[in-house]
Amino acid sequence: QVQLVESGGGLVQTGGSLRLSCAASGGTFSRHTMAWFRQTPGKEREFVAVIRWTGNTVYAGAVKGRFTISRDNSKNTMYLQMNSLNVEATAVYFCAVSSRGLILSETGRPGAYENWGQGTQVTVSS
Repeated sequence: QVQLVESGGGLVQTGGSLRLSCAASGGTFSRHTMAWFRQTPGKEREFVAVIRWTGNTVYAGAVKGRFTISRDNSKNTMYLQMNSLNVEATAVYFCAVSSRGLILSETGRPGAYENWGQGTQVTVSS
């Protein structure tokens, strides 16, 4: 059974940085598509970034240039380095894994991922 556990969230001031981690267990993930989403109360889950098994990455426009997604297949762990944080980044951040090789148009859709973590809260104060 696949389990995803996020960590690294917390409270940070505007302009600060955080590094989120997503530890995966219950399988081998080197060929999986892994992604970060975020959600605020009353809103739909929003795509943040994705990294394919090839290492190719895609970012949402709102975070491009400030966030960096990476993975360490030897540790079954994915990361999200978040720099220059603003208050709009305040959300619960979720990691997600798909066992399929998603095409580009699928990578931003929550329904394309079959495994999710429990989320980690990121709060950016002004």
